[in-house]
Amino acid sequence: MERTDDTWSMEEEPVSPTGRLMDGIYIVVSIGLGAPVDLPAFRAGIGALLALQPRFRSIQVTDGFEDGNPRWVRTTVNLDDHIIVPRLDPAAVAADPDQAVEDYVASLSTLPMDRSRPMLEFHLLDFPTSEATSTVALRVHHSLADGVALLSLLVASTRSAADPTRLPVMPPPPPARSGPIYAKPRPAASAGARAFVTWLWSYAVLAWNTVLDVVAFVATILFVRDPRTLFMRSDKGGNNTLYRKRFVHRTLSLDDVKFIKNALKCTVNDVLVGVTSAALSQYYFRNSGDTDSRKLLSLRSVLLVNMRPPASPHEIVEMIETGKSNHVKWGNCLGYIIMPFHIVMHDDDPLQYVRTAKETVDRKKNSLEAIFTHAIGETILKLFGVKAAAVIFGRMISQTTISFSNLVGPGEQVELCGHPVAFIAPSAYRPPEALTVHFQSYNNTIKVILAMDEGQFDHRQLLDDFAGSLRRIRDAAAELPQGFKNR
Repeated sequence: MERTDDTWSMEEEPVSPTGRLMDGIYIVVSIGLGAPVDLPAFRAGIGALLALQPRFRSIQVTDGFEDGNPRWVRTTVNLDDHIIVPRLDPAAVAADPDQAVEDYVASLSTLPMDRSRPMLEFHLLDFPTSEATSTVALRVHHSLADGVALLSLLVASTRSAADPTRLPVMPPPPPARSGPIYAKPRPAASAGARAFVTWLWSYAVLAWNTVLDVVAFVATILFVRDPRTLFMRSDKGGNNTLYRKRFVHRTLSLDDVKFIKNALKCTVNDVLVGVTSAALSQYYFRNSGDTDSRKLLSLRSVLLVNMRPPASPHEIVEMIETGKSNHVKWGNCLGYIIMPFHIVMHDDDPLQYVRTAKETVDRKKNSLEAIFTHAIGETILKLFGVKAAAVIFGRMISQTTISFSNLVGPGEQVELCGHPVAFIAPSAYRPPEALTVHFQSYNNTIKVILAMDEGQFDHRQLLDDFAGSLRRIRDAAAELPQGFKNR
């Protein structure tokens, strides 16, 4: 493609190194709607959504650039190319509409996207299921945005169902920091020598933990591999890109998660990591043939970390709506944490899953691992190119067992293009792993979303294990003495 107009250079933006690394990865978001699809209203809403951000009106172009690196270049958007109303078998829909939606979304993991136009699609499934009146399946190429950026854009296109004139209520942003990201306030001179030594020691521990984690990260890329379990990708098939994914989800109670959080004085993320460990342990010992449930099997997950500066979704949305979207860091801005989790049965004390998760997460918080892994990835991309970085990224994923992420959504019901939203269930496909676990909060509920190699897992049984594990941990937390919970 030749550049023929002087204004084109104003509309060009290099594809970021991380965006190039995500070339073969796609995001899929199932959005349940509480009303039948009003196609004209939805079409108008999507047109307004695409108008919010130039990136979603751009394609990747390489030809014509001397360095051979792809650029984002604006193009004309035809909404008919991006809003798809598939024709499904009426008999299959009537027999089991939930299965019909699940099968259709799974089929997207095997279909290519047309790179000659912006790589996002809205698939409208206008029939009722057990959770929604209709369903929208959004498919986006991962180079356009990561989960945080995409969620911010979706929030910008929604309004509160209670008051359509305002944005939805979102949880508050993380506390503002002053100084370096991990700087701890220096004690006052009156605090004494002991406080000063403790302050210095905290930096020594931070440095030591960071060195250990970076060494472990490099060792994982080179030779350290999790033991093979039923959660690892099977040897059937050949090319990783040929594996068909099945996306399934289950609604959990956010109130139960918060109850456990308050009882154990931990975070929501600690609880979700503990529930994941408990659910996978239940599934493993039921299906692996391993009868020694007291044996502790140590595996590892890859936790994706948003590296953007702390900001509330409302701040991001305000920048988008006021035309200051250039101040928003789009694309992919991720660091990686390799986090251990355990396969073991704690039938006598289910709270141990959360306690162990809290210890692990607290240890990882006292490290700069995410910053260094992000920097390592960017450096390798710039020095050795996408192919080398893709090999390293692939080895990091394939040498560990699962990927894990947790996204925070609106705290109340919202409307998308005039349609009330019943649920939001994001996931992804094409990473070289058999199982990924995503959590998405929305309107006082939380979804667990599993993306799994089709045929390798009993997905309904695994979802039951997540729901059952949360229930058992919640019941155990309710039995704690009141004095213990108040400590």
